Amino acid sequence: MDVHTFLEALLLGLVEGLTEFIPVSSTGHLLLIGHFIGFQSTGRVFEVLIQLGAILAILSVYAKKLWYILTDLPSDPPTRRFVVGIIAAFLPAAIIGALAHDFIKTVLFETPVLICITLILGGVVLFFADRLAVNPRYTNIGQIPLPVAVGIGFFQCLAMIPGTSRSGSTIVGALLLGVDKRSAAEFSFFLAMPTMVGAFTLDLVKNRDLLTSSDVAVIAVGFVAAFLAALLVVRSLLDFVSKRGYGIFAWWRIIVGTLGLIGLAVWG
Repeated sequence: MDVHTFLEALLLGLVEGLTEFIPVSSTGHLLLIGHFIGFQSTGRVFEVLIQLGAILAILSVYAKKLWYILTDLPSDPPTRRFVVGIIAAFLPAAIIGALAHDFIKTVLFETPVLICITLILGGVVLFFADRLAVNPRYTNIGQIPLPVAVGIGFFQCLAMIPGTSRSGSTIVGALLLGVDKRSAAEFSFFLAMPTMVGAFTLDLVKNRDLLTSSDVAVIAVGFVAAFLAALLVVRSLLDFVSKRGYGIFAWWRIIVGTLGLIGLAVWG
């Protein structure tokens, strides 16, 4: 791995970690940056496999809470309802993602104009969802009933279109279904765990024979960068959105999508 490739992997890993858990589409950012700097990974696995760094970051931050959930699961009905809700919310994306995997990777991932458009449209939707004048019915992730969790899971399926954002679609879905801003972000965190692990595993299995030692080295650099950057975001995001909402992320999406379209028109 030469210095140039190392720096590209480092940059993309930092972008992955900084954007995975905020509603701006980490995959959309990675694919657009990769397009403009000429970065091309084998089978587009880099963009998916470095998500493991972000997964480990959130697991480390939530390790204590996850342990309590695990120990309370056999005896505590609210904990069981919460875990069942996460599993139920995960299933729609798991099924559709497995069936549409090849189309997503070979068509949607290779259409930068679509990514820019979905960034902009998603920003507009997020902007208005953030300003809905509704009193949230659920202010704790343990209160979210199963039908609402399933509804959030179907919203998550929109994120299979790159540029939409997994966290963005789940957060908007949660807000529309009566969840408050902080709990919407936290539920998105927990839903990310099985979803990202599933995407990671599926991509690794499908592309394991294509990866070379050079690919592994590049992925390792991106993985470490993603882990460190995601730690920063996960530790600060809940307090941020509780105080300031999601408006700044909506504007960011619109600006990035617009700049992307301009860049594509000028440089292709």
